[in-house]
Amino acid sequence: MYRLLSAVTVRAAAPGGLASSCGRRGVHQRAGLPPLGHGWVGGLGLGLGLALGVKLAGGLRGAAPAQSPAAPDPEASPLAEPPQAQSLAPWSPQTPAPPHSRGFARAIESSRDLLHRIKDEVGAPGIVVGVSVDGKEVWSEGLGYADVENRVPCKPETVMRIASISKSLTMVALAKLWEAGKLDLDIPVQHYVPEFPEKEYEGEKVSVTTRLLISHLSGIRHYEKDIKKVKEEKAYKALKMMKETVAFEQEKEGKSNEKNDFTKFKTEQENEAKSRNSKPGKKKNDFEQGELYLREKFENSIESLRLFKNDPLFFKPGSQFLYSTFGYTLLAAIVERASGYKYLDYMQKIFQDLDMLTTVQEENEPVIYNRARFYVYNKKKRLVNTPYVDNSYKWAGGGFLSTVGDLLKFGNAMLYGYQVGLFKNSNENLLPGYLKPETMVMMWTPVPNTEMSWDKEGKYAMAWGVVEKKQTYGSCRKQRHYASHTGGAVGASSVLLVLPEELDTETINNKIPPRGIIVSIICNMQSVGLNSTALKIALEFDKDRSD
Repeated sequence: MYRLLSAVTVRAAAPGGLASSCGRRGVHQRAGLPPLGHGWVGGLGLGLGLALGVKLAGGLRGAAPAQSPAAPDPEASPLAEPPQAQSLAPWSPQTPAPPHSRGFARAIESSRDLLHRIKDEVGAPGIVVGVSVDGKEVWSEGLGYADVENRVPCKPETVMRIASISKSLTMVALAKLWEAGKLDLDIPVQHYVPEFPEKEYEGEKVSVTTRLLISHLSGIRHYEKDIKKVKEEKAYKALKMMKETVAFEQEKEGKSNEKNDFTKFKTEQENEAKSRNSKPGKKKNDFEQGELYLREKFENSIESLRLFKNDPLFFKPGSQFLYSTFGYTLLAAIVERASGYKYLDYMQKIFQDLDMLTTVQEENEPVIYNRARFYVYNKKKRLVNTPYVDNSYKWAGGGFLSTVGDLLKFGNAMLYGYQVGLFKNSNENLLPGYLKPETMVMMWTPVPNTEMSWDKEGKYAMAWGVVEKKQTYGSCRKQRHYASHTGGAVGASSVLLVLPEELDTETINNKIPPRGIIVSIICNMQSVGLNSTALKIALEFDKDRSD
């Protein structure tokens, strides 16, 4: 039986066998068997015989002598391939991690645990993180749900609101126009946008410039319209900060004796009494402000100006820091007039240049793949969907959607431009940065009279918060230089943090920019502080990178 089936198998594989013009009936008759009434019956029988022959041959191969190379078994050869030679599909859970992420297993595990803790602590439905090291993405992962109702899990491709990180994107547009000589940062904004009226402060004519708008020093209000509440809060914070500074300096200098202690105690009592009397009334937070929930569609940035253009300035321009998203609405109008393009068209060109293909303005009508839903807890502490909002009035200050991957690309483009000037002498073949090194240095230089609300060690620069390198005591805490921006929107929180490598002329040989750690985190829950988490994650990866 085995010989008969083997003979049939060889004959079927030989030229002129089954493929000959005689068909299945001719083959059957040449085998010396009785003629069949129907050709398909013979073909079916022969097919079953071939299959049985192959199976028997495969089963007996371990006991029988090896077949001659001149007569291979075409049906058995695929079965003879070892399983490990088969390639895995890209989506398979067995797919090994990218080579550049293998050295960061400890940092990934530690960071994942930290994010789980933060997610559980605040009750966030979903959170997505991305990390790149020296320009290469080494980790991106989603935890929880992008859509709770439909049980859609978060993943690296999940699209969420990035809120005020939009300000850093708008800064790139302003910087490109400045580099091209189309924008003067220090002339009154009415030169570009005459629709914005000239301003006075306490009877004195004052100028609002693009540079002041960028660093929140223009005096233009944020969402709080009550100027008295804002001023009281600013005065209270200033007094508190001054007391802390004085106490720190006295402790540092070591000037203390009984007389000074008594005087200090008496002064503190008096100041505390004054503070109790001067403590401002409860000010609404941003999420209690009606303007944050606007549903009106604005056709362009000029039209959006009517929300605030006739309001008085809260402070004299340049004198005090007052974070203002409306200031960036005015900057969008400046971009339009200086570039000659609509703001969104100009930004889309920048996104294409930076390869940020999933970053778009948030609109309700378009179908945006992988877009998450956004959530908040109600007064009964139940998770609910956020109300519908239209962000067209603040595209520039908080109206874009993106992914952690796109934010990593953006951060690396900024870091490359910041560092490429250091590498030019050692490597003349480097491509230029999207922004010039001197532009990036200007953008990441802290501006006087500013604040960085998400890290009190830093100052606001130009659409970025910046913490400078600092170490007060030997063998003690060392503060790393980094730049970041956080975001808070209806049902969303975000952060983008850039931790540059500490470079000097001796360590840049055989290296190319960008050198450093980028961390981006987005979350579909509002009021989640993420900057300190991003910094901890960046330091974890920096430690593994150094090791």
